Formats: sequence, structure tokens, C-alpha cells
Amino acid sequence: MEKINIRGIDFDNVTLPEAVDMLTELAHGSRTCVVVTPNAEIVQKCIEEEEFADIVRRADVILPDGVGVIKAARILATPLKSPVPGVEVGEALVKQSGEEDLPVFLMGGKPGVAEIAAEKLKEKYPDAKIAGTHHGYFAKTGEENDAVIDLINESGARILFVCIGVPAQEKWMIENRERLQNVRVMLGLGGSLDVYSGTLKRAPAFFRKLGLEWLYRLIRQPKRIGRMMKLPKFYFGTKKYKKQLDRNK
Repeated sequence: MEKINIRGIDFDNVTLPEAVDMLTELAHGSRTCVVVTPNAEIVQKCIEEEEFADIVRRADVILPDGVGVIKAARILATPLKSPVPGVEVGEALVKQSGEEDLPVFLMGGKPGVAEIAAEKLKEKYPDAKIAGTHHGYFAKTGEENDAVIDLINESGARILFVCIGVPAQEKWMIENRERLQNVRVMLGLGGSLDVYSGTLKRAPAFFRKLGLEWLYRLIRQPKRIGRMMKLPKFYFGTKKYKKQLDRNK
């Protein structure tokens, strides 16, 4: 797939259906691939924290989650095809997991959330293959981590959702990819299990169409205001970055 560099991060230039097809093919493959889904806030974090940026760059697939990254691509005159929301990629993979014989393991969220998410997804997609679940509240090293990895390996899952938040999920995937015996695609999907379980409501289609999903989340979760400040910083920083590129030509 074509790669488009946005502020130092090489995004895969794909549509949502293309991304799902690509990940399905990888899940039938022979090696474990790491998939990350950075939005504008996460790209800004990469700009500010080189160590985290290095972790993100080590992923096999990088999908543009959110219109902020798409707008930045336009500013830089290197357009991406479309946003590829991680929560939608994950649901699409669950939907076809039975038909493709690709069992999915759900890891993350508070205790009980992954189980509820599995139940809701099975209600919606009866043929889905959910291999197992585990909450995200465990030590990410040592015996607890070893036990979770053993559970995932024993489940026979080919696809693993890692929903423990940024940057923990990206770091965990990179550090543990070689220890997963059957998993071929592992995706960092943040709060997706909360959405699947109904614990967290996703923005209505109207907000998403206008690129205002961030505003809806801010209204619902005012404590996110600090994190949201990265969005204008990223937007105006990208404009400044483009001017510098033009001057250097």
C-alpha cells in the first residue's frame, strides 16, 4: 500500500474497506503484524515525544483515525483517501471473523467491559468468532502479563484487540508481538471496547460527517479539555510546517 508521510508518521493510504481487506489478508499470514490508528492528538504526541514516535513507526500498518489527520494531509498537499476509524475497522473484522475463520480476542477496558462487548457483538453478528476476553487492568510486565499472554495463546485467536489506551497499547504490542503464537494481527483500538459494550456512546453520524466527533466527546467528557488542546496545536503547527517546507524548496 502507498504510504503518506504526515509530520513524520507514514500512514497507509487506504479506505476503510481496503484497510479491512488488507488486515484480513495479514491475519491469514504467517507473521504477527502490529496495527496502530493515530488521530491528530496522537500524531501531535509523536511530534512532541520522539520515544513514542519511534514506537509508532515500528508498527506494520498505520491507519489515519480521524479527520484531523486527513486535514493535515490536505494542508501538506499529500492527501489521504479517507479517515479510517479504528472502532469501525475492529467491528468490521469481528463481523467477518466467522466467515473468514479468524477468531478475535478482546483485551482491555475495565473488568467486565470486554465480556459485555463480546456479548453485544455476538448479538449483532451471530456468526462472529470471539476467542476470549480479558480486562486491561493487569501489570504489563511480569507474571500477570505472562498469564494474559498464555490466555491469548491458548484461545487460538488470530486477531487481537489491544484497548488499554495510548501510549500503553502501542508499547505493549511492540514489546509482546514475538510472544503471541497464533495472533497475526494485533490492533491498538483505544476505547473501542467501551463503544462496543455500550459503556461509551460514539458521536452521532451528524457530528462525524462534519468532523466534529472531538467536540461531541468533549461535551460528554469535559475532563478531556487538556488533551483536546493538542488539536489546534497540531492544526496550526502543520500550517507552519508546510510554509517551512515551501520555503526550503
